[in-house]
Amino acid sequence: MNSSNRRNRVLLFSLLLAGLCLSCGKWNRQEGAYDFPHILQSDTLRVLTLNTSTSYFIYRDQPMGYHYDMIRDFCKYHGLVPEIIVAGNTGAMLQMLHNKEADLIAYGMPFTNALKDSVLYCGLQQISHQVLVQRAGRGDTLLTDVTGLIGKQVTVIDKSKYLERMNNLNDELGGGILIDRVDSDTIVVEDLIRMVSRGEVAYTVADDDLALLNHTYFGNLNVDLPVSFDQRSSWVVRKDTPLLADSLDSWIGKRSSGPAFLRIIKRYFEETKGYSLSSKPSFREISGHGVISPFDSYFKRYGKESGIDWRLLASVSYQESRFEMEGQSWAGATGLMGLMPATAASLGAEGEQLFDPEKNISAGAAYLKNLLHIFRFINNPDERIKMALAAYNGGLGHLFDALALTEKHGGDKEVWEGNVERYLQLKRLKQYYSDPVCKNGYFRADETINYVRDVIDRWQIYKEKLKE
Repeated sequence: MNSSNRRNRVLLFSLLLAGLCLSCGKWNRQEGAYDFPHILQSDTLRVLTLNTSTSYFIYRDQPMGYHYDMIRDFCKYHGLVPEIIVAGNTGAMLQMLHNKEADLIAYGMPFTNALKDSVLYCGLQQISHQVLVQRAGRGDTLLTDVTGLIGKQVTVIDKSKYLERMNNLNDELGGGILIDRVDSDTIVVEDLIRMVSRGEVAYTVADDDLALLNHTYFGNLNVDLPVSFDQRSSWVVRKDTPLLADSLDSWIGKRSSGPAFLRIIKRYFEETKGYSLSSKPSFREISGHGVISPFDSYFKRYGKESGIDWRLLASVSYQESRFEMEGQSWAGATGLMGLMPATAASLGAEGEQLFDPEKNISAGAAYLKNLLHIFRFINNPDERIKMALAAYNGGLGHLFDALALTEKHGGDKEVWEGNVERYLQLKRLKQYYSDPVCKNGYFRADETINYVRDVIDRWQIYKEKLKE
Protein backbone atom coordinates (compact mmCIF):
# COMPACT_ATOMS: atom_id res chain seq x y z
CA MET A 1 0.00 0.00 0.00
CA ASN A 2 1.51 3.44 -0.97
CA SER A 3 1.76 6.26 1.58
CA SER A 4 -1.06 8.30 0.00
CA ASN A 5 -3.55 5.41 0.19
CA ARG A 6 -2.48 4.66 3.70
CA ARG A 7 -3.01 8.29 4.81
CA ASN A 8 -6.46 8.21 3.24
CA ARG A 9 -7.28 4.96 5.07
CA VAL A 10 -6.13 6.43 8.39
CA LEU A 11 -8.21 9.57 7.75
CA LEU A 12 -11.30 7.52 6.88
CA PHE A 13 -11.03 5.44 10.05
CA SER A 14 -10.32 8.56 12.10
CA LEU A 15 -13.44 10.33 10.85
CA LEU A 16 -15.54 7.23 11.44
CA LEU A 17 -14.25 6.81 14.96
CA ALA A 18 -14.75 10.51 15.68
CA GLY A 19 -18.37 10.20 14.60
CA LEU A 20 -18.88 7.23 16.91
CA CYS A 21 -17.08 8.74 19.87
CA LEU A 22 -17.82 12.49 19.93
CA SER A 23 -18.59 12.29 23.61
CA CYS A 24 -15.45 10.34 24.47
CA GLY A 25 -12.90 13.09 24.08
CA LYS A 26 -9.35 12.36 23.04
CA TRP A 27 -8.38 8.76 22.15
CA ASN A 28 -6.67 6.91 24.89
CA ARG A 29 -6.44 3.29 25.94
CA GLN A 30 -7.78 3.89 29.40
CA GLU A 31 -11.06 5.35 28.10
CA GLY A 32 -11.58 2.37 25.81
CA ALA A 33 -11.52 4.34 22.53
CA TYR A 34 -8.18 2.96 21.36
CA ASP A 35 -9.13 1.21 18.11
CA PHE A 36 -7.80 0.52 14.64
CA PRO A 37 -7.21 4.15 13.54
CA HIS A 38 -4.92 4.69 16.52
CA ILE A 39 -3.14 1.38 15.77
CA LEU A 40 -2.56 2.58 12.20
CA GLN A 41 -1.10 5.82 13.50
CA SER A 42 1.18 3.97 15.89
CA ASP A 43 2.44 1.66 13.08
CA THR A 44 2.42 -1.27 15.55
CA LEU A 45 -0.06 -4.07 16.24
CA ARG A 46 0.47 -5.74 19.62
CA VAL A 47 -0.24 -9.44 19.15
CA LEU A 48 -0.69 -12.08 21.85
CA THR A 49 -0.05 -15.72 21.04
CA LEU A 50 1.31 -18.97 22.50
CA ASN A 51 4.67 -20.58 21.84
CA THR A 52 3.66 -23.80 20.02
CA SER A 53 4.49 -25.62 16.79
CA THR A 54 1.27 -24.39 15.14
CA SER A 55 1.13 -20.79 16.37
CA TYR A 56 4.57 -19.22 16.91
CA PHE A 57 8.14 -20.46 17.32
CA ILE A 58 11.73 -19.59 16.42
CA TYR A 59 13.61 -21.76 13.94
CA ARG A 60 17.02 -20.97 12.45
CA ASP A 61 16.78 -17.71 14.38
CA GLN A 62 13.68 -16.66 12.38
CA PRO A 63 10.14 -16.27 13.77
CA MET A 64 7.70 -18.75 12.23
CA GLY A 65 4.34 -20.39 12.80
CA TYR A 66 0.97 -20.66 11.10
CA HIS A 67 -0.75 -17.96 13.17
CA TYR A 68 2.38 -15.80 13.07
CA ASP A 69 2.57 -15.91 9.27
CA MET A 70 -1.13 -15.10 9.01
CA ILE A 71 -0.96 -12.06 11.30
CA ARG A 72 2.17 -10.92 9.52
CA ASP A 73 0.19 -10.96 6.26
CA PHE A 74 -2.50 -8.80 7.88
CA CYS A 75 0.14 -6.37 9.13
CA LYS A 76 1.83 -6.22 5.73
CA TYR A 77 -1.55 -5.53 4.13
CA HIS A 78 -2.02 -2.49 6.38
CA GLY A 79 1.59 -1.35 6.65
CA LEU A 80 1.89 -2.36 10.32
CA VAL A 81 4.68 -3.92 12.34
CA PRO A 82 3.61 -6.92 14.49
CA GLU A 83 4.85 -6.82 18.07
CA ILE A 84 4.63 -10.44 19.25
CA ILE A 85 3.88 -11.01 22.93
CA VAL A 86 4.15 -14.64 24.02
CA ALA A 87 1.89 -15.58 26.93
CA GLY A 88 2.00 -18.66 29.13
CA ASN A 89 -1.55 -19.90 28.48
CA THR A 90 -4.93 -18.86 27.11
CA GLY A 91 -6.06 -17.48 30.45
CA ALA A 92 -3.04 -15.20 30.63
CA MET A 93 -3.69 -14.03 27.07
CA LEU A 94 -7.26 -13.07 27.87
CA GLN A 95 -6.19 -11.21 31.01
CA MET A 96 -3.51 -9.29 29.12
CA LEU A 97 -5.96 -8.45 26.34
CA HIS A 98 -8.53 -7.09 28.78
CA ASN A 99 -5.79 -5.13 30.59
CA LYS A 100 -5.05 -3.49 27.22
CA GLU A 101 -1.51 -4.81 27.16
CA ALA A 102 -2.16 -6.02 23.61
CA ASP A 103 -4.63 -5.46 20.77
CA LEU A 104 -5.32 -8.97 19.50
CA ILE A 105 -5.02 -12.66 20.34
CA ALA A 106 -3.71 -14.45 17.24
CA TYR A 107 -4.46 -17.97 18.40
CA GLY A 108 -7.42 -20.31 18.02
CA MET A 109 -9.68 -19.35 20.93
CA PRO A 110 -12.72 -21.66 21.14
CA PHE A 111 -16.20 -20.22 20.65
CA THR A 112 -17.94 -20.27 24.04
CA ASN A 113 -20.90 -18.40 25.47
CA ALA A 114 -18.74 -17.10 28.30
CA LEU A 115 -16.16 -15.57 25.95
CA LYS A 116 -18.79 -14.02 23.67
CA ASP A 117 -19.69 -11.65 26.47
CA SER A 118 -16.20 -10.17 26.69
CA VAL A 119 -14.53 -10.46 23.25
CA LEU A 120 -15.22 -10.14 19.55
CA TYR A 121 -14.39 -13.18 17.43
CA CYS A 122 -12.79 -12.06 14.18
CA GLY A 123 -10.07 -12.62 11.61
CA LEU A 124 -8.77 -16.14 11.13
CA GLN A 125 -11.39 -18.72 12.07
CA GLN A 126 -10.98 -22.49 12.05
CA ILE A 127 -13.19 -25.53 12.43
CA SER A 128 -11.21 -28.33 14.02
CA HIS A 129 -11.70 -31.67 15.68
CA GLN A 130 -9.65 -34.38 17.33
CA VAL A 131 -8.36 -37.24 15.18
CA LEU A 132 -6.90 -40.67 15.74
CA VAL A 133 -3.21 -40.89 14.90
CA GLN A 134 -2.30 -44.35 13.57
CA ARG A 135 0.42 -45.96 11.49
CA ALA A 136 -0.23 -46.40 7.77
CA GLY A 137 2.81 -48.38 6.72
CA ARG A 138 3.03 -51.66 4.87
CA GLY A 139 1.31 -54.37 6.88
CA ASP A 140 -0.61 -51.92 9.09
CA THR A 141 -4.39 -52.27 9.32
CA LEU A 142 -6.13 -48.89 9.31
CA LEU A 143 -9.10 -48.22 11.53
CA THR A 144 -11.84 -46.44 9.57
CA ASP A 145 -14.47 -46.23 12.31
CA VAL A 146 -14.24 -45.41 16.03
CA THR A 147 -15.85 -48.76 16.85
CA GLY A 148 -12.58 -50.32 15.73
CA LEU A 149 -10.97 -48.91 18.90
CA ILE A 150 -12.78 -51.47 21.05
CA GLY A 151 -10.10 -53.75 22.39
CA LYS A 152 -7.32 -51.40 21.25
CA GLN A 153 -4.96 -49.35 23.44
CA VAL A 154 -4.93 -45.59 22.92
CA THR A 155 -2.18 -43.60 24.65
CA VAL A 156 -3.03 -40.03 25.69
CA ILE A 157 -1.70 -37.32 27.98
CA ASP A 158 -3.12 -37.54 31.50
CA LYS A 159 -5.49 -34.74 32.60
CA SER A 160 -5.85 -33.51 29.00
CA LYS A 161 -8.79 -32.83 26.70
CA TYR A 162 -7.73 -35.92 24.77
CA LEU A 163 -8.16 -38.10 27.84
CA GLU A 164 -11.54 -36.50 28.46
CA ARG A 165 -12.62 -37.21 24.89
CA MET A 166 -11.43 -40.83 25.03
CA ASN A 167 -13.30 -41.38 28.28
CA ASN A 168 -16.47 -39.95 26.73
CA LEU A 169 -16.05 -42.00 23.56
CA ASN A 170 -15.47 -45.10 25.65
CA ASP A 171 -18.77 -44.46 27.45
CA GLU A 172 -20.54 -43.85 24.14
CA LEU A 173 -19.30 -47.21 22.83
CA GLY A 174 -20.22 -49.05 26.00
CA GLY A 175 -16.60 -49.56 27.07
CA GLY A 176 -13.77 -51.60 25.67
CA ILE A 177 -11.19 -48.96 24.73
CA LEU A 178 -7.95 -49.51 26.64
CA ILE A 179 -6.89 -46.00 27.65
CA ASP A 180 -3.22 -45.61 28.56
CA ARG A 181 -2.35 -42.37 30.39
CA VAL A 182 1.11 -40.77 30.36
CA ASP A 183 2.50 -37.99 32.53
CA SER A 184 2.17 -34.51 31.00
CA ASP A 185 5.34 -33.32 32.78
CA THR A 186 7.63 -35.58 30.77
CA ILE A 187 5.92 -35.97 27.41
CA VAL A 188 3.88 -33.92 24.94
CA VAL A 189 1.40 -34.87 22.24
CA GLU A 190 4.06 -34.60 19.54
CA ASP A 191 6.17 -37.15 21.42
CA LEU A 192 3.26 -39.58 21.28
CA ILE A 193 2.79 -38.93 17.56
CA ARG A 194 6.46 -39.71 17.00
CA MET A 195 6.07 -42.88 19.08
CA VAL A 196 3.15 -43.99 16.89
CA SER A 197 5.30 -43.41 13.81
CA ARG A 198 8.05 -45.58 15.30
CA GLY A 199 5.62 -48.29 16.39
CA GLU A 200 6.30 -47.71 20.09
CA VAL A 201 2.61 -47.08 20.82
CA ALA A 202 -0.36 -48.13 18.72
CA TYR A 203 -2.59 -45.04 18.73
CA THR A 204 -2.86 -41.53 20.11
CA VAL A 205 -5.20 -38.57 19.68
CA ALA A 206 -4.43 -35.00 18.57
CA ASP A 207 -6.15 -31.91 17.22
CA ASP A 208 -6.35 -32.18 13.45
CA ASP A 209 -4.09 -29.16 12.73
CA LEU A 210 -1.35 -30.54 15.00
CA ALA A 211 -1.82 -33.99 13.48
CA LEU A 212 -1.58 -32.63 9.93
CA LEU A 213 1.56 -30.66 10.78
CA ASN A 214 3.18 -33.77 12.26
CA HIS A 215 2.13 -35.82 9.24
CA THR A 216 4.53 -33.62 7.24
CA TYR A 217 7.32 -34.94 9.49
CA PHE A 218 6.18 -38.56 9.64
CA GLY A 219 4.87 -39.76 6.31
CA ASN A 220 3.89 -43.21 7.62
CA LEU A 221 0.96 -41.85 9.63
CA ASN A 222 -2.75 -41.66 8.96
CA VAL A 223 -4.69 -38.82 10.63
CA ASP A 224 -7.99 -39.06 8.77
CA LEU A 225 -10.31 -40.60 11.40
CA PRO A 226 -12.22 -37.99 13.48
CA VAL A 227 -12.93 -38.96 17.08
CA SER A 228 -14.79 -35.80 18.19
CA PHE A 229 -17.31 -33.25 16.99
CA ASP A 230 -16.18 -30.06 15.25
CA GLN A 231 -15.08 -27.12 17.40
CA ARG A 232 -14.98 -23.54 16.11
CA SER A 233 -12.12 -21.29 17.10
CA SER A 234 -10.98 -17.82 16.13
CA TRP A 235 -8.74 -14.88 16.85
CA VAL A 236 -10.28 -12.40 19.28
CA VAL A 237 -10.13 -8.71 20.17
CA ARG A 238 -11.73 -6.68 22.96
CA LYS A 239 -15.32 -5.58 22.53
CA ASP A 240 -14.23 -1.95 22.60
CA THR A 241 -12.22 -2.38 19.35
CA PRO A 242 -14.96 -3.07 16.78
CA LEU A 243 -13.04 -1.31 14.00
CA LEU A 244 -10.08 -3.61 14.49
CA ALA A 245 -12.45 -6.59 14.36
CA ASP A 246 -14.01 -5.25 11.15
CA SER A 247 -10.59 -4.71 9.55
CA LEU A 248 -9.57 -8.29 10.39
CA ASP A 249 -12.80 -9.68 8.95
CA SER A 250 -12.41 -7.57 5.81
CA TRP A 251 -8.82 -8.74 5.37
CA ILE A 252 -9.69 -12.42 5.76
CA GLY A 253 -12.55 -12.04 3.31
CA LYS A 254 -10.27 -10.57 0.67
CA ARG A 255 -7.22 -12.76 1.24
CA SER A 256 -8.49 -16.19 2.30
CA SER A 257 -8.52 -17.64 -1.22
CA GLY A 258 -5.45 -15.79 -2.42
CA PRO A 259 -1.98 -17.22 -3.14
CA ALA A 260 -0.39 -15.82 0.04
CA PHE A 261 -2.86 -17.72 2.25
CA LEU A 262 -2.51 -20.90 0.23
CA ARG A 263 1.28 -20.71 0.50
CA ILE A 264 1.10 -20.39 4.28
CA ILE A 265 -1.27 -23.35 4.59
CA LYS A 266 0.92 -25.44 2.31
CA ARG A 267 4.06 -24.45 4.23
CA TYR A 268 2.84 -25.79 7.55
CA PHE A 269 0.34 -28.51 6.72
CA GLU A 270 1.41 -29.98 3.38
CA GLU A 271 5.12 -29.57 2.65
CA THR A 272 7.26 -32.50 3.78
CA LYS A 273 9.52 -31.67 6.71
CA GLY A 274 10.41 -35.18 7.78
CA TYR A 275 14.00 -36.14 8.41
CA SER A 276 14.87 -38.88 5.91
CA LEU A 277 15.48 -42.26 7.50
CA SER A 278 17.65 -43.12 4.50
CA SER A 279 20.00 -40.18 4.97
CA LYS A 280 22.85 -42.16 6.51
CA PRO A 281 26.12 -41.89 4.58
CA SER A 282 26.97 -44.30 1.82
CA PHE A 283 30.29 -45.11 0.19
CA ARG A 284 28.57 -44.87 -3.19
CA GLU A 285 28.31 -41.09 -2.78
CA ILE A 286 32.03 -40.84 -3.60
CA SER A 287 33.00 -41.53 -7.19
CA GLY A 288 35.83 -43.81 -8.18
CA HIS A 289 37.91 -40.72 -8.97
CA GLY A 290 37.65 -39.38 -5.44
CA VAL A 291 35.02 -36.76 -6.23
CA ILE A 292 32.22 -35.97 -3.78
CA SER A 293 30.33 -33.40 -5.84
CA PRO A 294 30.64 -31.07 -8.85
CA PHE A 295 31.45 -28.30 -6.38
CA ASP A 296 34.51 -29.83 -4.71
CA SER A 297 36.79 -27.05 -5.96
CA TYR A 298 34.63 -24.46 -4.16
CA PHE A 299 34.49 -26.54 -0.99
CA LYS A 300 38.29 -26.79 -1.06
CA ARG A 301 38.83 -23.10 -1.79
CA TYR A 302 36.50 -21.75 0.89
CA GLY A 303 37.37 -24.51 3.33
CA LYS A 304 40.99 -23.37 3.13
CA GLU A 305 40.03 -19.69 3.50
CA SER A 306 37.83 -20.39 6.54
CA GLY A 307 40.10 -22.98 8.16
CA ILE A 308 37.37 -25.66 7.90
CA ASP A 309 37.93 -29.14 6.49
CA TRP A 310 36.43 -28.98 2.99
CA ARG A 311 34.95 -32.43 3.47
CA LEU A 312 32.93 -31.11 6.42
CA LEU A 313 31.54 -28.35 4.20
CA ALA A 314 30.63 -30.99 1.63
CA SER A 315 28.89 -33.09 4.29
CA VAL A 316 26.86 -30.07 5.43
CA SER A 317 25.88 -29.31 1.85
CA TYR A 318 24.82 -32.89 1.19
CA GLN A 319 22.68 -32.91 4.32
CA GLU A 320 21.10 -29.56 3.47
CA SER A 321 20.34 -30.06 -0.20
CA ARG A 322 21.97 -33.20 -1.68
CA PHE A 323 24.14 -30.65 -3.55
CA GLU A 324 21.08 -29.25 -5.35
CA MET A 325 20.97 -25.51 -6.08
CA GLU A 326 17.30 -25.20 -6.95
CA GLY A 327 14.43 -25.30 -4.52
CA GLN A 328 13.84 -24.14 -1.01
CA SER A 329 13.09 -25.89 2.27
CA TRP A 330 9.71 -25.44 3.96
CA ALA A 331 11.40 -22.95 6.34
CA GLY A 332 12.78 -20.87 3.47
CA ALA A 333 16.38 -22.11 3.38
CA THR A 334 17.94 -22.01 -0.10
CA GLY A 335 19.70 -24.96 -1.74
CA LEU A 336 23.30 -26.26 -1.58
CA MET A 337 24.51 -24.93 1.81
CA GLY A 338 20.93 -24.39 3.06
CA LEU A 339 21.25 -20.85 4.37
CA MET A 340 18.26 -18.73 5.30
CA PRO A 341 18.09 -15.66 3.01
CA ALA A 342 18.55 -13.21 5.90
CA THR A 343 21.62 -15.09 7.14
CA ALA A 344 23.09 -15.27 3.64
CA ALA A 345 22.46 -11.55 3.08
CA SER A 346 24.38 -10.71 6.25
CA LEU A 347 27.33 -12.58 4.71
CA GLY A 348 27.19 -10.84 1.36
CA ALA A 349 25.04 -13.24 -0.67
CA GLU A 350 21.72 -11.62 -1.54
CA GLY A 351 18.89 -12.43 -3.92
CA GLU A 352 20.01 -14.24 -7.04
CA GLN A 353 23.55 -14.53 -5.68
CA LEU A 354 22.32 -17.37 -3.48
CA PHE A 355 21.80 -19.44 -6.65
CA ASP A 356 25.45 -18.97 -7.64
CA PRO A 357 27.19 -22.10 -6.24
CA GLU A 358 30.41 -20.25 -5.45
CA LYS A 359 28.67 -17.39 -3.62
CA ASN A 360 26.45 -19.86 -1.81
CA ILE A 361 29.35 -22.03 -0.62
CA SER A 362 31.40 -18.97 0.30
CA ALA A 363 28.55 -17.70 2.51
CA GLY A 364 27.96 -21.14 4.05
CA ALA A 365 31.65 -21.53 4.93
CA ALA A 366 31.73 -18.02 6.42
CA TYR A 367 28.64 -18.73 8.52
CA LEU A 368 30.02 -22.00 9.89
CA LYS A 369 33.33 -20.23 10.63
CA ASN A 370 31.42 -17.56 12.59
CA LEU A 371 29.61 -20.22 14.60
CA LEU A 372 32.83 -22.05 15.40
CA HIS A 373 34.26 -18.76 16.62
CA ILE A 374 31.24 -18.18 18.85
CA PHE A 375 31.82 -21.58 20.48
CA ARG A 376 35.57 -21.01 20.89
CA PHE A 377 35.18 -21.38 24.69
CA ILE A 378 34.78 -25.14 24.07
CA ASN A 379 38.27 -26.61 24.24
CA ASN A 380 37.60 -29.89 22.43
CA PRO A 381 37.44 -29.12 18.67
CA ASP A 382 35.15 -32.09 17.99
CA GLU A 383 32.63 -30.85 20.55
CA ARG A 384 32.94 -27.32 19.18
CA ILE A 385 32.03 -28.59 15.70
CA LYS A 386 28.95 -30.41 17.04
CA MET A 387 27.70 -27.23 18.76
CA ALA A 388 28.30 -25.19 15.61
CA LEU A 389 26.47 -27.72 13.45
CA ALA A 390 23.51 -27.73 15.84
CA ALA A 391 23.37 -23.93 15.66
CA TYR A 392 23.72 -24.06 11.85
CA ASN A 393 20.63 -26.27 11.63
CA GLY A 394 18.41 -25.15 14.49
CA GLY A 395 19.52 -21.60 15.17
CA LEU A 396 22.00 -20.00 17.53
CA GLY A 397 19.32 -18.81 19.95
CA HIS A 398 18.15 -22.30 20.83
CA LEU A 399 21.74 -23.45 21.36
CA PHE A 400 22.30 -20.60 23.82
CA ASP A 401 19.13 -21.67 25.64
CA ALA A 402 20.34 -25.28 25.79
CA LEU A 403 23.74 -24.15 27.08
CA ALA A 404 22.05 -22.09 29.80
CA LEU A 405 19.80 -25.01 30.81
CA THR A 406 22.77 -27.39 30.84
CA GLU A 407 24.70 -25.09 33.15
CA LYS A 408 21.68 -24.46 35.38
CA HIS A 409 21.04 -28.18 35.88
CA GLY A 410 24.68 -29.07 36.55
CA GLY A 411 25.57 -30.52 33.15
CA ASP A 412 28.73 -29.97 31.12
CA LYS A 413 28.09 -27.24 28.58
CA GLU A 414 31.24 -28.22 26.67
CA VAL A 415 29.87 -31.68 25.83
CA TRP A 416 27.17 -32.33 23.22
CA GLU A 417 25.99 -35.91 23.82
CA GLY A 418 24.00 -36.32 27.01
CA ASN A 419 24.44 -32.70 28.00
CA VAL A 420 23.69 -29.80 25.65
CA GLU A 421 21.94 -32.24 23.28
CA ARG A 422 19.72 -33.46 26.14
CA TYR A 423 18.60 -29.98 27.16
CA LEU A 424 18.02 -28.94 23.58
CA GLN A 425 15.64 -31.91 23.33
CA LEU A 426 13.94 -30.91 26.59
CA LYS A 427 13.04 -27.51 25.13
CA ARG A 428 9.91 -29.14 23.72
CA LEU A 429 8.54 -29.25 27.31
CA LYS A 430 6.99 -26.12 28.73
CA GLN A 431 8.77 -26.35 32.09
CA TYR A 432 12.06 -26.05 30.20
CA TYR A 433 11.33 -23.63 27.34
CA SER A 434 9.52 -21.27 29.75
CA ASP A 435 12.47 -21.29 32.17
CA PRO A 436 13.75 -17.71 32.68
CA VAL A 437 17.17 -18.70 31.29
CA CYS A 438 15.55 -19.52 27.93
CA LYS A 439 14.99 -16.61 25.55
CA ASN A 440 13.78 -18.42 22.43
CA GLY A 441 10.89 -20.58 23.63
CA TYR A 442 9.65 -23.87 22.26
CA PHE A 443 11.91 -25.98 20.05
CA ARG A 444 11.47 -29.27 18.24
CA ALA A 445 15.00 -30.71 18.39
CA ASP A 446 14.67 -34.08 16.60
CA GLU A 447 15.89 -32.80 13.25
CA THR A 448 18.81 -30.90 14.75
CA ILE A 449 20.01 -33.87 16.82
CA ASN A 450 19.81 -36.19 13.80
CA TYR A 451 21.46 -33.52 11.66
CA VAL A 452 24.54 -33.29 13.88
CA ARG A 453 24.90 -37.06 13.99
CA ASP A 454 24.53 -37.58 10.25
CA VAL A 455 26.79 -34.70 9.17
CA ILE A 456 29.52 -35.97 11.49
CA ASP A 457 29.08 -39.59 10.33
CA ARG A 458 29.25 -38.61 6.66
CA TRP A 459 32.25 -36.38 7.29
CA GLN A 460 34.10 -39.31 8.89
CA ILE A 461 33.46 -41.44 5.80
CA TYR A 462 34.63 -38.63 3.51
CA LYS A 463 37.82 -38.35 5.56
CA GLU A 464 38.43 -42.09 5.39
CA LYS A 465 37.93 -42.25 1.64
CA LEU A 466 39.49 -38.96 0.51
CA LYS A 467 42.72 -37.24 1.33
CA GLU A 468 42.76 -33.54 2.11
